[in-house]
Amino acid sequence: MEGRKAAAVFITSPTYHGICSNLAEISKLGHSHGIPLIVDEAHGAHLGFHPQLPNSALQQGADLAVQSTHKVLCSLTQSSMLHMLGNIVDSERIGRCLQTLQSTSPSFLLLASLDAARAQLSENPDTIFNKAMELAFEAKHLIKEIPGISVFDLASFSNFPAIDPLRLTIGFWQLGLSGYEADEILCRDHGITCELVGTQSLTFVINLGTSRDHIQRLVSGIKHLTGTHAPIHGGKGRLQHSGCTPFADIKMSMIPRDAFFASKKKVSIAECLGEVCGEFICPFPPGIPVLIPGEIITDKALDYLLDVRNEGAVITGASDPLLTSIVIVVAHAMPPIFCRLTPSPVIIINHQHTSYPSFNF
Repeated sequence: MEGRKAAAVFITSPTYHGICSNLAEISKLGHSHGIPLIVDEAHGAHLGFHPQLPNSALQQGADLAVQSTHKVLCSLTQSSMLHMLGNIVDSERIGRCLQTLQSTSPSFLLLASLDAARAQLSENPDTIFNKAMELAFEAKHLIKEIPGISVFDLASFSNFPAIDPLRLTIGFWQLGLSGYEADEILCRDHGITCELVGTQSLTFVINLGTSRDHIQRLVSGIKHLTGTHAPIHGGKGRLQHSGCTPFADIKMSMIPRDAFFASKKKVSIAECLGEVCGEFICPFPPGIPVLIPGEIITDKALDYLLDVRNEGAVITGASDPLLTSIVIVVAHAMPPIFCRLTPSPVIIINHQHTSYPSFNF
């Protein structure tokens, strides 16, 4: 890319588990070169509304921030906001771009719920999250005292400046349980539904609707779980996934667009190794692709997919959710010829495709 200037820096912060990047330093660096900072702040619509919460992206100098307001605040599902700050990004151009994408028949229920969520925050902006913060710290304290259970905290990621205290990630690897198994037990026996299932952990979100009864039921359910699954001697469970193992050797044979339009065929799982993947394959939750079109199928990626499938993950995107077969690109198949655009590059930091976390904390 010599001689070409980056169009923007794009960052996901916080992550699904609440890990925050140092946006203030990144925005300062980008702005010194006239480059805007765009933040996917889907899980951070509440940030900045309590002294113990990390600052929001805009408070740290971001130029654009996209928030899924419904994830933590009290708007309806599918409602979100795009925030702008400063004059590096042309607001009129953003407006024109939105006009090409947005419906001319928006849902006024969603719009009204966004306004209601905004009004709720504006009534008591300094105290609205007091109860939620209190319950979050209480839950972490009680759960840390349960033998065989690990609680993810900032010490696990000391290189990052902050973590959202309203995210509660609990590890079950010392019990020899996968996150999928723990989730099934807690849901079936205690009616507890988590926000995110991982290979060795579950993530819960404390929000404005959380009550002390919810926390007590969660703690009680985890205690019951440890009572039926004693910690394994030496603290080593049977699950020893390396968090980013499937992504350590990513090799792209084609750009995703070319792979999408290329001729493809379905082959058995035993025949796909080393072939070019022709579809998105995403364990869900959280729905982060392990393989994308154009990527070479490796041993590590395949083993990982089969492992999480066997542990109970739902495979989305794949034409065969049981993973007995995978769609691959036919060798030497060329896509149809379309006009190729060469926009300025965008720097992507913490792109979730390169980080499918499985905490061993």
